[in-house]
Amino acid sequence: MSMRILGTLAALMLLATSALAAPPDFAGMQVQPYTPPKAAPALALPNLDGKTVRLEDFKGKVVMLVFWATW
Repeated sequence: MSMRILGTLAALMLLATSALAAPPDFAGMQVQPYTPPKAAPALALPNLDGKTVRLEDFKGKVVMLVFWATW
């Protein structure tokens, strides 16, 4: 094998080993995980056309909500 292939394999092995090492330190990151996942509350907001969109309309689908503020 060439040195390039060996280097790539070594890097992949290192990444795989570190990924399996230990679970994340949630307390150290000041993050509180919850188990089991909680259901999202009912939510209804207008879209850009003024039509009301409800979160329940997307049941069974992955939804990412992004809120931002300008203050």
